[in-house]
Amino acid sequence: MHGSVLARIAATIFVSVAITAAVVEMSREEEGQAVRPAQVTAPDVDALRAEQRRCQALGEAAASDRDCLAVWAETRDRFLGRDTGAGRAGGE
Repeated sequence: MHGSVLARIAATIFVSVAITAAVVEMSREEEGQAVRPAQVTAPDVDALRAEQRRCQALGEAAASDRDCLAVWAETRDRFLGRDTGAGRAGGE
C-alpha cells in the first residue's frame, strides 16, 4: 500500500468516528438537569430609589432642593456602609 492510500483510509476512519461521536452526543438525553420554572418575584418598592428618580428628573433644580440633598446624603451613607438610623434619629 502506498502512503496516499493509507492517508485516505485514516482520514475516512477519522471522519467516520467524528460523525458517529457527534450523532451519539446529539441523541443523548441530559440526565440530572431538570428544567425548573423561573420564579417570578415582584420587585421591592424602594422609597429611596423613587426619590432618586424624582431628583434626577428635577435636573439642576435638585441641587437646591432640601429633599434631594437628604436623599443624596442617605444614598451616600448606604454606599459607604454608614449607619444611617442613628444619625437621623439624633439630627432631626
